[in-house]
Amino acid sequence: MKSSILTAALIAGSFFVGVAGAAPSNLNPGVTTDQLMRTAPVHWVSIDQIAASLEGQPSMVVGFDIDDTVLFSSACFYYGQQKYSPGSEDYLKNIEFWKEANGGCDRYSIPKEVARKLISLHQTRGDTIFFITGRTKTENEQITPILEKTFAIKNINPVVFTDGSETKTSFMKEHKLKIYYGDADGDMRSAIEVGARPIRVLRSPNSTYKPMPKNGSFGEEVIVDSAY
Repeated sequence: MKSSILTAALIAGSFFVGVAGAAPSNLNPGVTTDQLMRTAPVHWVSIDQIAASLEGQPSMVVGFDIDDTVLFSSACFYYGQQKYSPGSEDYLKNIEFWKEANGGCDRYSIPKEVARKLISLHQTRGDTIFFITGRTKTENEQITPILEKTFAIKNINPVVFTDGSETKTSFMKEHKLKIYYGDADGDMRSAIEVGARPIRVLRSPNSTYKPMPKNGSFGEEVIVDSAY
């Protein structure tokens, strides 16, 4: 959806929240709650509104996904596919690709402006920030120092790798995350599962990560103009 349309929606005050499992079953007989959720109006929010919602709250632990949330990293993934498995997704199972991806390829990833603003907000509040990714872990990863420099992060925690084979919920639950920002449906599911506040960052339309997610399908807040 184009920026102008989203902005108009914000100005008009058209904010809606779809709550998972709360759709009355008698509205459309034979239609599942999941189907109703995926056609519900999107609950758009701005960064200013997120900041306002946190006013007066004590410092907390928050988490960010990396790819398509804080970094537009499709160049690294496109490179890896062309090198290791042209025309297929097999490169994602190749440890050599992950060594390259984690070993410094993100010097060429583009930082998302929405991430700069959100990270600044949480650092100003004194919140603890974790970056949690589904990437496969490799030795000598360089993502942590790249994020540290790119976003001017103080006392950065090492990036948490979940190796793609497991959800992020165990780490999020252990560290009592209160907010989790991500672009994927799986990010929203994980946040909801541990009782964290799920906030969706829009995936860029030209991302290599397909299919595109169903923004707002879990009743989560979706940040306006956050595709870049």
